[in-house]
Amino acid sequence: MSDYQIPPYQPNPPQQQPSYTLPSGDGGSGIKTAILFGAVLALIAANVYLFLQIDGLKQQMAQSQQVIAGELGKLRETNTVSAAAARQKLDSLSDELEAARRQQQMAVGQAKVDATRHAEELARKLESQQRAVEVAVRNEIREVEQAATSAIGVVSTDVNTVRTEVSSTKSELDKTIANLKSVAGDLGVQSGLVATNSTELAALKALGERNYFEFNLAKTRQPQRVGDIMVQLKRADQRRNRFTIDVIADDKRVEKKDRTVNEPIQFYTSKARQPYEMVVNSVGKDQIKGYLATPKVTLAR
Repeated sequence: MSDYQIPPYQPNPPQQQPSYTLPSGDGGSGIKTAILFGAVLALIAANVYLFLQIDGLKQQMAQSQQVIAGELGKLRETNTVSAAAARQKLDSLSDELEAARRQQQMAVGQAKVDATRHAEELARKLESQQRAVEVAVRNEIREVEQAATSAIGVVSTDVNTVRTEVSSTKSELDKTIANLKSVAGDLGVQSGLVATNSTELAALKALGERNYFEFNLAKTRQPQRVGDIMVQLKRADQRRNRFTIDVIADDKRVEKKDRTVNEPIQFYTSKARQPYEMVVNSVGKDQIKGYLATPKVTLAR
């Protein structure tokens, strides 16, 4: 890291009035918030479902491979037994054929004719037995191959379905990111994208441009840690959606007085050149909820 010198602390410039205020108690905004909250829960549930389904498909593929391997092993054993039996049968028939041929050579007249007929019959039986064994083995191999192809096809179809669902989830995330807005903070610095609910915050986290720390602060006598700073809630006006907090960073306490929801509250620390941003999304009775966004790049002290 370079030997960057921390500039001396400068008082905050005069506070500027927010360029806009959000309506309080708007029924339409509550419905949108509920819909967006439901959407993020659905997205989270979909992601969990998709991960579980992919894991299940992996297990199913492993089980299918084990079944196929077992079937192939059984087929090999069957083929071995069949081949051994066929060899024994062939040896027996060969012995009989050889004996018949010897009898043919020794026999005369009708005995020679009978021996020839018997030898031909044994030869036909031997050939028929060979063809039957070959056909049975080919049929068993074909059945196993068809079963394996069918199992692989089913798994491939399920994987394609999961990929389609993942693509749909990503499309919804892209739409949420496109709806985010960038506004000027209380220090007059253009902020990054501002999330007004948990769905939009999840989209910001997916972008990965900053570090995000969610908080739910109650009014207490002592400051509470949020990320690498301390914050103390001094006042919360639920009816007007306004609040006052103290921000403690670098052993300095700065009051952010009478701020509104979804307004970027900016302040500098010695750790980064870009300002930290705190956004409060909701104000309750002696309670505020929101998130802290910090730069990815920090400086050495």
